[in-house]
Amino acid sequence: MQTIVSQTSPPKKSVLYDPKVRGAFYQVLLVLTVGYLFYMAASNAVENLQRAKIASGFGFLNNTAGFDVSQTLITFSAAGSTYGDAFIVGLLNTLVVSAIGIVLATILGFTVGIARLSKNWMVAKVSMVYVEVLRNIPLLLQLLFWYIAVLGPLPQPRDSIGFGAGVFLNSRGLFMPRPLYASDAWVIGTALILGIVGTIVFRRWARKQQEQTGQQYPVGIITLALVVGLPFVSWLVLALVGTNPISFDMPQKGTFNLRGGMQILPEFVALLVGLVTYTAAFIAEVVRAGILAVSKGQTEAAGSLGLRPGQTLRLVVVPQAMRVIIPPLTSQYLNLTKNSSLAVAIGYPDLVQVFMGTVLNQTGQAIEVVVITMGVYLTISLVTSFVMNIYNRRVAIVER
Repeated sequence: MQTIVSQTSPPKKSVLYDPKVRGAFYQVLLVLTVGYLFYMAASNAVENLQRAKIASGFGFLNNTAGFDVSQTLITFSAAGSTYGDAFIVGLLNTLVVSAIGIVLATILGFTVGIARLSKNWMVAKVSMVYVEVLRNIPLLLQLLFWYIAVLGPLPQPRDSIGFGAGVFLNSRGLFMPRPLYASDAWVIGTALILGIVGTIVFRRWARKQQEQTGQQYPVGIITLALVVGLPFVSWLVLALVGTNPISFDMPQKGTFNLRGGMQILPEFVALLVGLVTYTAAFIAEVVRAGILAVSKGQTEAAGSLGLRPGQTLRLVVVPQAMRVIIPPLTSQYLNLTKNSSLAVAIGYPDLVQVFMGTVLNQTGQAIEVVVITMGVYLTISLVTSFVMNIYNRRVAIVER
């Protein structure tokens, strides 16, 4: 006799037992809870401000500022500009010092980081002392050192130090010729843009040709010819035609002060030098760690192919080390941008000094000013991280 066994399907589990469903449910619940807490905090803040009869809202940005700023990249005056204009002035000053600082700190940091690995005893030890000293002294003290001890003893304007070609240095800053652009100067700017675009296209083409055929092209010479030579030729053609697209307003030394030209404030110089030297010490260690992460076999293989040490470093070691360098390097860029807020200690008119300082003191609208300032720094950090992540994906090793 054959026994017939009936097969019954197992009972279906509830949807709540699904890990994905549970995870999505808890995430939505968390977002709703956090949103509700923010809503309650904002409502209580608005209610308390109304009870205390304190003005709220962002309408104050349209009110007349009534104060001057020492360094402005846009037209700004105490009588004709608003608090919104003051915010833009502070933001631009922060972006300028941060952008220039990132470029200079990267160059100096890579130089010092590579020098620490030098076989020359003196070069390696000097680089080590630079890193160990500067990264262990608080940045605020370094800024005060550069501003008070280095730039403070400079002579008064009447005793300015002249370097020739209209360049003067005194306690009020560095004075240089200011370029004046004619109506046809756009031709030179267009030539510069075309040169940069042409350089990018040529570099990509040269790289593909090298990967396919192994032939190398003079990328450096072509880059110099396009970026520098093309604008120079444009200027030369305009000059031969009879127009001078670029002229210079030269600073003139007077009895008590200098007139004309372009002034670079000592506060800007002190802040820039302090940020660059301090951040470069950390970047140097990042670079050193990245280079040491590359296997020594890569260097030996490059040497067996006849590459010189400089070529090995530039073509073999550093490109492989970049995948290790980029993530911590991004953090150093973010730190430099945020550390620029210490400019308030030496009087440089950055976003914190102008907006969080003068504007907040005059308007008393602390919540709005603080929220705007925090939003600006958050946006700058996110944009910087986004750009660096794109570059990081380009240099990352692709697994096949």
